[in-house]
Amino acid sequence: MTRSEQGTTTAPERGRTGTFAALRLRAFRLLLLGTTLSNAAQWIQQVTLGWLVYDLTGSGAMLGAINLVRAVATLGLAPVAGGAIDRFPRRRLMLAVNGWLLALSLALGVLLLAGRAGIPALLAFAFLGGVAQAVDMPLRQTVVFALVPRPIAPNAVALVQTGWALMRSLGPALGGFLLLWFGPGGNFIVQAAAYGLIALTVVRIDFPPGQPGGRGQGMRRNLAEGLRYVATEPVTRAFVLLGWVLPLFIIPIFSALPPIYAKDIFGGGPEVLGLLLSAVGIGGIGGGLVTASLGRQERRGLLQLGALLLLSLFLLGFAASTTLWMALPLLALAGFWEMIYLTTNQTLLQLSIPDELRGRVTSIVSLNAGLAPLGAFAAGLGADLVGPRAVTVALAGSAAAIAVAVGAGSPTIRNYRLSRALASGDGSDAG
Repeated sequence: MTRSEQGTTTAPERGRTGTFAALRLRAFRLLLLGTTLSNAAQWIQQVTLGWLVYDLTGSGAMLGAINLVRAVATLGLAPVAGGAIDRFPRRRLMLAVNGWLLALSLALGVLLLAGRAGIPALLAFAFLGGVAQAVDMPLRQTVVFALVPRPIAPNAVALVQTGWALMRSLGPALGGFLLLWFGPGGNFIVQAAAYGLIALTVVRIDFPPGQPGGRGQGMRRNLAEGLRYVATEPVTRAFVLLGWVLPLFIIPIFSALPPIYAKDIFGGGPEVLGLLLSAVGIGGIGGGLVTASLGRQERRGLLQLGALLLLSLFLLGFAASTTLWMALPLLALAGFWEMIYLTTNQTLLQLSIPDELRGRVTSIVSLNAGLAPLGAFAAGLGADLVGPRAVTVALAGSAAAIAVAVGAGSPTIRNYRLSRALASGDGSDAG
């Protein structure tokens, strides 16, 4: 197994896993800053697109269609993106993807300010943005493991997810207020400026020496190797399947339904939409910090299932909320447990992947991001037919049932321990 991109692990590092352990590494600090800015830009984009589309069409299905277009791009490109991640210098890939997103955001912002962007332009933007995200998401996940030693990788993943939650808290509120101040065009200009700052962080990262493991192989062979590993390693396969629960059943509640709750249930505007999304983010910050503080806590498999169950129950409570001020704390608690679930799943999954296959397998895992828009499309369509509350109950209830079923029927997941993942580097001995 190649460890040249992870750095040297020493004995003291194995015992030092405080809440902010990974921040001792300068390269990781820069990566975290850039990733957090990227998340902020994405949340501003999501709020702006969602409100703009619903304001223009009044259709929950059209909200889902924007997400569906993005899913088509992500699902189509993600399987081959891993080959590029394992073949080419990651700094160049990060800069290329970042430049593409900057150009897209700037172009749409100018079109909106000129009054020349309708639904076709928004659909085109969603598709081209999905192309970039198909590479960007697995690339950044892979780079985390290239910059930090393995024993503190769980801490690094938790901090990245905490940054994501922080921007989910601040980004929607900022997006909503920017809509009031500058309009949709101004939001996309701000997003383009954020990508300019991200490029500066990438340039300053000192990437460790060593070539990606897939260099010299064809894209088809790289894809086949990633698929073969997921199919044949039972622990990796189990965590990949559990990772599908969020994009199919939970994220649609957070992504497609909030504009409908804000406007039709709670009678508000962009500021109410921002509050709903920010509540989830505030809870996620707490969940991320708690996960980063767990250190060598062993029963991560059981923790993952418990977090999924509690997340689902709080979303069922949200669906029954009669006032905004009842809904907000329930969303915050849902965000808390969602972050614990997501971080635990991603940590255990990444620890089960060999270094030399990380880009290829991670790109396959990132298909989850393509499943989320599919779930959002179904949720938006369902909201048009039966209302957002009924859709929330159906999705959260399904997730709760999965948590109970896996806990009762899968000792592999229920009894999975962190020490085994740290020691093995793959899932072959954990089944």
